[in-house]
Amino acid sequence: MTTAVLLTCHGTIDRVEDIPAFLNNIRRGRPTPGHIVDEVQRRFQRIGGSPLMRITAEQAAALEARLGIPVRIAGRLWGPYPKDVVAELVAAGVTTLVSLPLAPQSVEIYHAGVREAAAAHPGVEVRCAPAWGLEPALIDAFVESIDEALARYPEATRASIPVLLTAHSLPQRIIDMGDAYEREFRAMASAVAARVQERGNPARIAFQSQGMDGGVWLGPDLPTTFATLAAEGKTEVVIAPIGFVAEHVETLYDLDVEAPGLAEKAGVHRIERAAAMNARPRFVDALEAVVRRLL
Repeated sequence: MTTAVLLTCHGTIDRVEDIPAFLNNIRRGRPTPGHIVDEVQRRFQRIGGSPLMRITAEQAAALEARLGIPVRIAGRLWGPYPKDVVAELVAAGVTTLVSLPLAPQSVEIYHAGVREAAAAHPGVEVRCAPAWGLEPALIDAFVESIDEALARYPEATRASIPVLLTAHSLPQRIIDMGDAYEREFRAMASAVAARVQERGNPARIAFQSQGMDGGVWLGPDLPTTFATLAAEGKTEVVIAPIGFVAEHVETLYDLDVEAPGLAEKAGVHRIERAAAMNARPRFVDALEAVVRRLL
């Protein structure tokens, strides 16, 4: 074995007791107010824990079956960390490592940890995937999921249902410093929007899951967008969280638990949520295409 793939995701905890330490990692050591710790714990408990790492392992297994080479996973902000996974792969004989972030935008923040881990092992070559939000199979996979959600509406009205394409918000100061996240996400969302709009479904972009400790965050947010839709006479919507490739707190709580109440308050009475990609075959097609170009 000389070549392997490392899929890196945001990472998450398995035990609610680890949330304070996890938040400490996310906040890079800044103290987390007690009310934020309590709220995050409540949300994890409400959804029965996050399936993120289990789903990421399923994505890796599906990709490994396609490629015929080892595919491993690591978390950027919680274990297994890249340094540990890379060390295990090197011990097994890997000399070429393909780094593929499980986020189509801002890939460099994931690659940085992989490169740092590999630097401890001279002779290991790291091949880094570029931003891959415009991968054709990825756009196909998003449209598949959106179509499944649209199919829950009556056929007579389906073609007029608006589609809301969402991603995780970021502090506006990060965007102002030149981070490519918003630009790359909007390019991907535009490609998805073009596909659904050609059938008549209007499409919008919104940013969700803003931080709990204030500041200016990238928008428009969900309440603002729901209010805009209601003002236009739209009372039903499909939400497609294309900024998330696996189910996590942002989809299972922020969209499935919290968003319906926000929508109802604004005058939007029905939400159908498109599933995250998880191990959808067309999504694995996209991962495979990205990796094969790097092999």
